[in-house]
Amino acid sequence: MKPAPIVVEYETDTALRDSEQVPLLEEGGPDCDGIGAFFRREVLPYTPDAWIDPDKTLVGYEISLTRHFYRPAPMRTLDEIKADIYALEQEAEGLLEKIVGEAE
Repeated sequence: MKPAPIVVEYETDTALRDSEQVPLLEEGGPDCDGIGAFFRREVLPYTPDAWIDPDKTLVGYEISLTRHFYRPAPMRTLDEIKADIYALEQEAEGLLEKIVGEAE
């Protein structure tokens, strides 16, 4: 008599869910061939039990507007910062005495 076949059912762990961004110019194109090649080369050697859900595979392009258009404000010099600190100290001079003196 043959033993009953063993059936293994996997349950996904949502805490281990991850995503990858595959370049559109990946060999094989942006379809499943290119994604599969990328997956086999870049993911499976490090996580051999990883898998792809084809229903959640999206093909698109992301343009980072911040990367292309953001221009940081120039930093202030140390002299400007020091002058602001001294001005705040002058403005705050005597305020504590006024507050404490009024409370007494």
